Amino acid sequence: MRASAFVYPWDVNGAPEAAVFVAGLGVEQVTLAAAYHSTRALTPRHPRHRVVTAEYAAVLYAPDPARWEGRDLRPYEAGDWAPGDAYGEAAAALADAGLEVHTWVVLAHNSRLGAEHPHTSVVNAYGDRYPWAPCIAQPATRAYLTDLAAESAVRPGARGTELESLGWYGLAHLHAHDKTGGVALGDAGQYLMSLCFCPHCREGYGTQGLDPDELAAAARAALEPVWRGTAPSDGGWAGVEKLLGEAPANATRAWRDERARTLQEAAVEAVRAAAPEGFQVLLHADPVSYHCGANAGVDPAHVLSVADGVVVPCTGGAGLLTPFAEQESDGAVLAANLTVVSGMGGRPDTLVADAARARELGATELRLYHAGLASDGDLEAVRAGLRVG
Repeated sequence: MRASAFVYPWDVNGAPEAAVFVAGLGVEQVTLAAAYHSTRALTPRHPRHRVVTAEYAAVLYAPDPARWEGRDLRPYEAGDWAPGDAYGEAAAALADAGLEVHTWVVLAHNSRLGAEHPHTSVVNAYGDRYPWAPCIAQPATRAYLTDLAAESAVRPGARGTELESLGWYGLAHLHAHDKTGGVALGDAGQYLMSLCFCPHCREGYGTQGLDPDELAAAARAALEPVWRGTAPSDGGWAGVEKLLGEAPANATRAWRDERARTLQEAAVEAVRAAAPEGFQVLLHADPVSYHCGANAGVDPAHVLSVADGVVVPCTGGAGLLTPFAEQESDGAVLAANLTVVSGMGGRPDTLVADAARARELGATELRLYHAGLASDGDLEAVRAGLRVG
């Protein structure tokens, strides 16, 4: 199967051998970050540094001033971790090494946006804001994300893009020194803690026949025994219905699913309008539409009617591929995303078996996370696995 490795610009820029090294792994493609969230990343082979601290979510190129002039919500330029057109510099080196370059664009995940524009953030049933999670129901935020997708995805020379976080973000996110694991929240608890009660979402619940104050009170009441440890919060969607009530639960999902679907449609349409013919558009996706996070919850049939395919998390098992494979969408890319950094829970030594299982479940391509973060030993296992595969 065709394989692509994830790469950051700072893995390549200032490291003359890096692009050839990545090409030597046996991948045909790289997925290179063009817009990315804050992070602290190792660079174990770079000649000048070992740790890069990206202090806030930023675009890794110089944004178009005309596109963003006069707008409150606009992308932040990177600091010294990715100055100037860091993406373009890295992309050119990788292309010169014979690799096809696709952009990697992180959208609804931006803590600086939430800090500087708190009204844009998801607000939970207790009134707590999630600054890392822009509310994708708000019109101004949707317009910002759609334009950001188009600009960041279609960089010079890119042959395609992968859009991450194109949907709802919620509670489940490692934020600074995270201390939220004291109560085990299952699917149902995560959903209730990820419901947004910003003014726009409160109006949205009203269109579904819900009183937002009553809904927030119901969510808090449903979660109270979870906090005390006297009731579980798992059980998938049935667990959500049990905690919140079937009718209210489904009404909230109707509002949130519609907002996510239409944002996905708008963003992909904007990318296609800006892109050359044949430009590939993929979404990082989870086949359960009420799930939140980097792999946005989607309806498999819908998303495959909008985009050219999906990138699906498969580390630890490839079962999430099945709902997409069942759609029988001719030509759709189903990329199995496998972590190959052993220190982050990956298993590069089982790449051949994991790839084979993913292929059995419908995968057409592989994504390898992450060529810049992995040790030499991990990447030697990748190189050997791709030779065998």
